[in-house]
Amino acid sequence: MSAAGRTEPDAPAASDIAAAVRDAPFVRLFANADGDALAAAGVLARALDDLRRPFQVGVVETAAESADRIAAGDPETLAVTVGNGVAPTDVDAEAEGAGALSISATDRPASLTAFESARELGATPDPVLALAGVLAAGETPGAGDTSTVLEAAREAGVERRPGVGTPTADLADGLAHTTLARAPFSGDPGAAQATLAELGLPAELDADAHRRVASLFALEATETDAATERAVDAIEHALRPHAAPADAPFATVEGYADVLSAVATDAPGTGVALALGHDARADAIETWRAHAAAAHRGLDEATTGRYDGLFVARVDDAPVRTTARLLRDFQSPEPVAMAVSDDEAAVAAAAASGVDAALAAAVEEVGGASAGGPERGFARFDGDTKAFIAAFREAL
Repeated sequence: MSAAGRTEPDAPAASDIAAAVRDAPFVRLFANADGDALAAAGVLARALDDLRRPFQVGVVETAAESADRIAAGDPETLAVTVGNGVAPTDVDAEAEGAGALSISATDRPASLTAFESARELGATPDPVLALAGVLAAGETPGAGDTSTVLEAAREAGVERRPGVGTPTADLADGLAHTTLARAPFSGDPGAAQATLAELGLPAELDADAHRRVASLFALEATETDAATERAVDAIEHALRPHAAPADAPFATVEGYADVLSAVATDAPGTGVALALGHDARADAIETWRAHAAAAHRGLDEATTGRYDGLFVARVDDAPVRTTARLLRDFQSPEPVAMAVSDDEAAVAAAAASGVDAALAAAVEEVGGASAGGPERGFARFDGDTKAFIAAFREAL
């Protein structure tokens, strides 16, 4: 079963979402397995908790999975799917009792819509979590409607500073394991430490030291044989980070976003706990390290193939969503990049390219399920990997 690529109804406004969840006897939130959707679900869930409304949060990977879980639950609940491609098209809202609605992230981050909805409910949403969601969606904080989230985050103590956005204060750990960019030492803390040693940094990093680290990281990430022109733009998302306030779980909001994206796919239970504000930092950091190491190792060891408009990296054991994004931003000579294993694939495009529809067509042909939007998508598929790639290429 596949639902990605189908036409979805217009996204509900924040006021409509607030009205629906306020009146529902029970709300079940199904977040797509990405950092933006996870943050959005956390923002809404915390607002419901403030209102003492019962809720449940889960992470799903495809519309087929969310449809199954909605059908298996109590029909007298409101089902809210969050993120692109996970809203089932075959759910009868009237038959579902309290109904069903979807918060997509096609035109704006889901976390922004959730933030606005929480305010409509009269709650005080966590702007740091919402801003992390905006960053996880690949948006520039302050651009367009996201200025409301950025302003609230500033009032909560978020400040920009020089340097690189990592979740931990340990620079070698942060630079080696960030998935915001890719450098020769990525995935190897020892190599990152050796590179940093060449800078002769002081024990207490001042603004100048942070600038030197940022310059080093930018050069390492962009001045390699594999780096593409997109790498120069992509590295900007890691530089001049938003330092988080002391009570935030991670050192920077960029690092927060990086961790959310990792746990959403690799440890959804930890991800939900983190998004709900529970003390899940230690487990989340360990997941982030393992996730990043696997993604960078996957790219180091991948077998690649170049086609007209598409660059494919075949990997054995790597998180395909993160791998595809890094491939697109730092290595792919083509505008669409795919990371594919024996039964999973993710696609990241430099611009809206209808990759969700192409993935839906590919799994329709070989079997499986998919989710995503015009620029990024995910699929689980049956059968031969070559057949899946060929079906995707033809559809694209």
